[in-house]
Amino acid sequence: MNKATLVQEIKAKKSFLCVGLDTDIQRIPKHLLEFDDPIYEFNKSIIEATSSFCVAYKPNIAFYESRGSKGWDSLKKTMDCIPKSIFTIADAKRGDIGNTSDMYARAFFDKQSSGFDFDSITIAPYMGSDSVKPFIAYENKWVILLALTSNEGAFDFQFTEDKSSTPLYQKVITTSQEWASDEQMMYVVGATRPEFFAEIRKISPKHFYLVPGVGAQGGSLEDVCKYGLNDEIGLLVNSSRNIIYASSGTDFAERAAEEAQKMQLEMEKILAQNKLI
Repeated sequence: MNKATLVQEIKAKKSFLCVGLDTDIQRIPKHLLEFDDPIYEFNKSIIEATSSFCVAYKPNIAFYESRGSKGWDSLKKTMDCIPKSIFTIADAKRGDIGNTSDMYARAFFDKQSSGFDFDSITIAPYMGSDSVKPFIAYENKWVILLALTSNEGAFDFQFTEDKSSTPLYQKVITTSQEWASDEQMMYVVGATRPEFFAEIRKISPKHFYLVPGVGAQGGSLEDVCKYGLNDEIGLLVNSSRNIIYASSGTDFAERAAEEAQKMQLEMEKILAQNKLI
């Protein structure tokens, strides 16, 4: 999916919501365990309930890998039931030497090779350009580079300064813009760091940000939008637990829809206030 199509979808739905499919078999409603593939049944119900309120789905690959071949089968069936108009993110956080990254790119982007055809993938930038470029080689596919994350451990490395007092996360953003344009690269910027959004927006004015941390992790949608919006919206705000685990009962899909719509309506209001719709 290209950038113009993504922006068009956001404006049509009046939403920049991404729903994270961090599906844990130990947390899904117990009645689903009667099915042959409870993970898929859960995801299918969530997608059917929330697809009119969101523009992206983000399966966290670890939740599927942890179940071996059964998990990969669940993921494949999940991807097949996501509407084609919705942006898909493989939250895999890959990043390795060039020939290995090429294999990872095939795994998530080359449908003939693996059966998967994600629109994008999250990438760890630590190993540099040769670990990222194999993913960029695919037309209309996106790299979502980890820049400033929402976890507590972000302070261990991401704020380390070089001789010019530039924090590492800023160097990641400025250097990576030499590898790909804002038509193929996004950045992960955590909602729990809203005070840094203004500075990040200065050095990457046209890029989209994938923003985790709103909701269960304490991030504020209003603060994120205050500093992160640009004239093409430029944000995909992710919510996982608040939506998919809104209920542990048989009404889990209905409750997920309610939470997703609540966020969509809040986003619609913000977009209207900023004259973006």
